[in-house]
Amino acid sequence: MKHAIIVHGFKGKPDTNWKPWLKRELEGEGFVVNVPEMPNTDYPEVLAWVSKLASTVGNVNDEIYLIGHSLGCITILKYLEKLDARVRIKACVFVAGFGEKFEGYNGGHDSFFEESVDWEKVKSHCDEFYVIHSKDDPNVPFSQRLLFGTNLDANTTEFDGMGHFGSADGVFEIPIVKEIILGL
Repeated sequence: MKHAIIVHGFKGKPDTNWKPWLKRELEGEGFVVNVPEMPNTDYPEVLAWVSKLASTVGNVNDEIYLIGHSLGCITILKYLEKLDARVRIKACVFVAGFGEKFEGYNGGHDSFFEESVDWEKVKSHCDEFYVIHSKDDPNVPFSQRLLFGTNLDANTTEFDGMGHFGSADGVFEIPIVKEIILGL
């Protein structure tokens, strides 16, 4: 059974911006969809977030699709690099994500940067990677999309005018994410 897990970002909630829309859309296509509420979103810790994601995923298989927003993206990266060498998931979609500390970072989730991402380990656990980023994102530099593109051979989609893909930006649907998932 196809299983999609949507991981919200810093100070996020499962029922905000585009996540409820995507959940409904994918469920309508026969997916099991989980949008876990990540622990302590105001003061996130990498181990707690990765543990929550791991418990939500359960048994790893090639019918798992991970979709992250902002801090949810590096959470997915940290989760994948810790997996057993023999397991793989189907795909990852990163929306407004980052994989390392960046210029302009304002703090709040330092534990996610204590160890650099092992990009090769991440790549070994997933068939396909997609990156969606907006040129006018006020929170995560547009250059972060290159980090994913270069290190993961990710397919990238660039937008202008979508900001950080949140409610404050008026983003309540991201059709391309649905298209990517259904196209796999």
